[in-house]
Amino acid sequence: FQGKDITTWIWVGAIGGLGVAIAMAFKPMWANFLAPVYALLEGAFVGGISAFYSYATAKVAPGLILQAVGLTFGVVIAMYFLYRFKIIKATEKFKSIVITATVGVAIFYLIAMGLRFFQIDIPFLHEGSTLGILFSLVIVGLAAMNLILDFDMIEKGAAAGAPKYMEWYGAFGLLVTIVWLYIEILRLLSKLSSRN
Repeated sequence: FQGKDITTWIWVGAIGGLGVAIAMAFKPMWANFLAPVYALLEGAFVGGISAFYSYATAKVAPGLILQAVGLTFGVVIAMYFLYRFKIIKATEKFKSIVITATVGVAIFYLIAMGLRFFQIDIPFLHEGSTLGILFSLVIVGLAAMNLILDFDMIEKGAAAGAPKYMEWYGAFGLLVTIVWLYIEILRLLSKLSSRN
């Protein structure tokens, strides 16, 4: 485990991925070129994060990464079937609640990162306390609900005969959510393992 190398992969993937995501948000017609670049950068980011967690939890939770990958795939498949069979419907009210909650979480994470620069930590964000685990469960649930929005956008775009580049844009949106879901599941499992 080379900490410096892993950190480099994480930062290259995170900053590069963010730059590409911002570019696609303003220019969706570039998605057929930028979505594969984003996927590669996120691969570097997810690989780096996974290596870090694997090393950090090797003694207390061997196999944590495989569990997180399996749970992520399980949640994605379950949410797809819940959407497909209209058990969960992407109504306008549902969308507004999920989007508002997601923006709220993003702002909270930005504040938490800002506080870390001043050596101020929000304990439940990183610790395996009951509150920390409940917080992670809520965030995993919110990430899962975002999958419904992605499936809805893809389905409606296809039905409306959206331009070809929107297929790539839909895949990009889905990948963003799946990566977020994986990271949150990884954090949850890490918190749970710290209680053993």
